Amino acid sequence: MAKIKVTLVRSAINRPSRQKKTVEALGLRKLNQTKEFEANGAILGMIEKVKHLVKVEEI
Repeated sequence: MAKIKVTLVRSAINRPSRQKKTVEALGLRKLNQTKEFEANGAILGMIEKVKHLVKVEEI
């Protein structure tokens, strides 16, 4: 599977709790923090819900 790099570029403050929990489940706690994931359905679904808060790059 392809790998993707996800970076938190906008804060989750003043966002619905569901979006806050999704960002936290991705392991992103601070701005500009980056995590690498396998591009599976669960991860892509979570990214879709918070796409306005994160930047996604293919590796």
